[in-house]
Amino acid sequence: MSLLLAVDVGNTNVVLGVFDLSKGPEAPLVCSWRLATSRERTVDEYGLSVLALMRHQGIEASQIKHVAISCVVPPLHPVLMSLAKAFFGVDAFYVEPGVKTGVKVLIDNPSELGADRLVNAVAGIEKFGAPLIVVDFGTATTFDVVNAKKEYLGGLICPGLKISADALFQRASRLPRVEIAEPERLVGRNTVQAMQSGIFYGYVGMVDGILDRLLEECPEAKVAATGGLARVIAPHTKHIKHIAQDLTLDGLRILWFRNQGGTRK
Repeated sequence: MSLLLAVDVGNTNVVLGVFDLSKGPEAPLVCSWRLATSRERTVDEYGLSVLALMRHQGIEASQIKHVAISCVVPPLHPVLMSLAKAFFGVDAFYVEPGVKTGVKVLIDNPSELGADRLVNAVAGIEKFGAPLIVVDFGTATTFDVVNAKKEYLGGLICPGLKISADALFQRASRLPRVEIAEPERLVGRNTVQAMQSGIFYGYVGMVDGILDRLLEECPEAKVAATGGLARVIAPHTKHIKHIAQDLTLDGLRILWFRNQGGTRK
């Protein structure tokens, strides 16, 4: 079996997925996992963690024929590239300026665009069409806008939900850390309930407010969500109609095929 290991390195999590390349460009996602992102973890530590996760699913290292990486944590770039070589014997395909994406990037400095945002746009166009708005609930919450010509126009970057909650906990000495979840009621009857309600519905309101404005400019756009907290927030918004939890992994698969396994154009 010929498999592709897709690795999406974010500031909070490393998301890994394995695709069965024998099925062609529509290769299905066989399995996926999340690890905590650690800048201190070595190549060997990451590699042994990945091998353990794969073996738990009955996958051997020899079945991984290709590796595709998207990374927004620069110190981990050489670590992940070395992991691909040391544990799987391959040179990884890395999403960076110069890869063939099929998407024209119209921002002022395309090299500033985070790899994950570009990968999400590529996968979103493939899955939902254009125009499109992709909301990624990660360490930061990002809104990325693609027009009807499949051109990437830019977007917005907001503090993520966990960052916002942690800031409240750290700055207010008498407020406890609370779980991020849909509250039982809107009006909290104690401090924990009040915080949960304020954090949750405040964030839903922010997302809806931004999407209200974006859809005024691009009324035909579909709205899709991805990221670790997508399933928590998206169902409570007015405009998000699609949740694609594996959108970034799918984007890595698509880009790997478009670049023929790493041939850059």
